[in-house]
Amino acid sequence: MKNLLSIRSYSTKPTSHSHSFNQLVLPLRGVINIRVGDFNGKVAPGECVVVKTNEEHLFTADQQARFVVADMQNLPNNIDASQQIVFAIDRSLSRYLAFIESQLENKINEALEQNMFQMFNLLLAEQPLLAKVDDRIAKAISFIEQNIAEQLVIKKLAELACLSETQFKKLFKQQTNMTVMKYVTKLRMEKAQALLTHTDYPLQIIGERVGYQEPSAFSRKFSQYFGFSPNKFKK
Repeated sequence: MKNLLSIRSYSTKPTSHSHSFNQLVLPLRGVINIRVGDFNGKVAPGECVVVKTNEEHLFTADQQARFVVADMQNLPNNIDASQQIVFAIDRSLSRYLAFIESQLENKINEALEQNMFQMFNLLLAEQPLLAKVDDRIAKAISFIEQNIAEQLVIKKLAELACLSETQFKKLFKQQTNMTVMKYVTKLRMEKAQALLTHTDYPLQIIGERVGYQEPSAFSRKFSQYFGFSPNKFKK
């Protein structure tokens, strides 16, 4: 069996089958209604559903919905060992799916397709396999990711999620295993580390790109998080 990435739509009529390989379905637009294993529900953009070898599954989707489908001989260890059927994917993989769609819909290039699959597999292996996220928390997370350079306060995030601050903080931690501000800090520090590694931007610019207007505040937070200063990391 050949490892394969493809773009698909699904029938509006319930369809049930199984196959002799693993399959991952990652919505690009619209949702898929799927029953597989103990899961029976909707899978939306920002999520992935895992159908393992010979698992019977039933699904329907709107005609306009589109999905990246990965037929895989072997799953990455983190997914193969997990009982998680549906999990939230991170921003890096979400953005890579857009590239996959663009490439597969516009050009045939077997070498590039093989390399795309390898990169897809590597990104999958880094997924934390967080459970399917509540839509209200997912909305707040999306806002955080898109506005990581801005001042992010609990009150505004809770309003976006249509929850009280207390409800929001409690549900956020249940869904992500982190407090809101620890999650924000994690994203900021990962982005700062990437910018320090892959760009020659001055520290002030990097600090501003991850939400710190004062270089001293950025340096202090980076040092607390990683155990050494951004200057030392850069060198």
